[in-house]
Amino acid sequence: MIRTLLLPGLDGSPAPHWQHWWAQTDPHAVIVEHGSWSRPCPDQWLTEIAGALLRHPGAVLVGHSLGAIAAVKLLLQWPQLQAGGALLVAPAEPGRDPRTAIFGKIPEGPLPVPAIVVASRNDPWMEHERASTLARAWRAAFVDLGDAGHVNVAAGYGPWPQGRQLRALLPRTQSRPAGLRLPPRPAPGRRALPERPAL
Repeated sequence: MIRTLLLPGLDGSPAPHWQHWWAQTDPHAVIVEHGSWSRPCPDQWLTEIAGALLRHPGAVLVGHSLGAIAAVKLLLQWPQLQAGGALLVAPAEPGRDPRTAIFGKIPEGPLPVPAIVVASRNDPWMEHERASTLARAWRAAFVDLGDAGHVNVAAGYGPWPQGRQLRALLPRTQSRPAGLRLPPRPAPGRRALPERPAL
């Protein structure tokens, strides 16, 4: 039974991205595949995610970057879908890349499911304060990862067991704003961030 739907951002999450690792090591998790990873179409992405939720009702959406924004759009447009919650990691401003600008403005209504937003203080794709403001608008709990870049391969995320720990907390967040504390992941040998890491 699939309990977790992994939603990558622009260009997907190939190895060694933490979403790829999660899909490879958790038999109850699967990456939602899209027809086009490099030229995303919002309607297509949302339809494909909705289809996966219809096949796996009650699954938790775990979105990274543009995948987090797609999750929010889906939940607010189709609240009748049976999602078990949403873990939104390093949400990205669509307007920061010409290929993602088509996603338009990020919606700011309260989400109909328990949600956690995970943000970094030095994410080049969204300011920390903006992520915190969105978490409040979505009525989501908020996790500050510190200086974790875009929480992607360029920032050293590879395997990320803390993501699973956060996903396990979702049934208990009950869609109310709260601050969750999770110690930063040890990252020996973390590489320096490039100027504009891939989503």
